[in-house]
Amino acid sequence: MSEIYLRNMTSIYLMCGKKMLLLYRIGSRVVKDSYTGTAGGHFEAFELNNPKACALRELFEETGLTEKNIYDMSLRYITLRRKGNEIRQNYYYFANINNGIEISSNEGNLEWVDFDKLLDLEMPHSSKAVIKHYFEIGKDTNYLYCGIADKNDVYFKALEDFI
Repeated sequence: MSEIYLRNMTSIYLMCGKKMLLLYRIGSRVVKDSYTGTAGGHFEAFELNNPKACALRELFEETGLTEKNIYDMSLRYITLRRKGNEIRQNYYYFANINNGIEISSNEGNLEWVDFDKLLDLEMPHSSKAVIKHYFEIGKDTNYLYCGIADKNDVYFKALEDFI
């Protein structure tokens, strides 16, 4: 087996009312042109033990928004996926934003999407599974879920806190 590398990434999904703000990301090295979270990206070395710091930095870099512009931010999902010689770990945050804030992105086109239309969009494999699980199960719990991806599905389990 060849050397395995880790690719650590975060995504943050902003919601307002019954809509989610998604980014149609264009020209990414990691995902083909498709819808992703509002903002997200790779960890910097100083963020390796703090995915929230990465998510907030990416949110600011890509949209100009800060933690003061959002509320109820929480880490809800961590997924693992193998692609070639990489294990991709993605930390998914969900948060709310007040209506009426002007938002644009330097990474692609932002679009408010009705919750019931989300799964009709082209998204990366793990992202679509997270969105599906969140609206079917996760939004009604306070659990942090872990997901292991294979080519057909992502299998979720609540991450328990125990001794």
